Amino acid sequence: MSLFLKSSTANDGTYSFTLLGNISIVVLIIAILLLSCAFFGKKLKLSPKQLAFTSVTLAIAFLASFIKLFNLPMGGSITLFSMLFVTLIGYWYGIKIGITAGVAFGLLQLIVNPYIISLPQTITDYILAFGALGLSGIFTNSKHGLIKGYIAGVFGRFVFAVLSGVIFFSSYTSFLGMTNSFAYSIAYNGIYLFSEMALTLGLLALSSCSKSFTNGLSYITKLATGENMPAQLF
Repeated sequence: MSLFLKSSTANDGTYSFTLLGNISIVVLIIAILLLSCAFFGKKLKLSPKQLAFTSVTLAIAFLASFIKLFNLPMGGSITLFSMLFVTLIGYWYGIKIGITAGVAFGLLQLIVNPYIISLPQTITDYILAFGALGLSGIFTNSKHGLIKGYIAGVFGRFVFAVLSGVIFFSSYTSFLGMTNSFAYSIAYNGIYLFSEMALTLGLLALSSCSKSFTNGLSYITKLATGENMPAQLF
């Protein structure tokens, strides 16, 4: 394991990646995208244009994740609507591609801002939690599908974040002056996830009053999918 991980300089029991570890994660991301194309491409008819839209949207989400309005000490932050861009991919192309994009986004987060205490915790926090954002694909072609999909994706991530908190971070329960690890995990993860959700939903609610914004998003959605999606995105 020392080839891929090294102890944190803070000596707090966490780890960071070595150069080989970072290279391995990048290779893993590329492999996931290639496997997704191989297994799902023909079935879902994912065109080069759609793959390009997915890549660009993931890049925007990744950049937005660096703009943090609030950052918690043991992982988790309120970002500039980064989860919205990830869930948008699921809304466009369905749950399989959405989950794949979410996993890729989680691996990117693992590279730039890792908080590692064990392999199971890493899988839960970065693979399962971010992958759950792809649940937005359940509401593809649904009325108000973008709003429904976004809420489903964030709640999916919340479930895995809470599970991680109970299993791997119960020793930090006193951080919020609590004694119950389940209540602590709900409170800790709810602070940043639901705060960003509220800000995002507020933005979408205000933006929906703007005809130019709505028409613009509808036009981008049509370009990305190559088909007519429901007029009421949110």
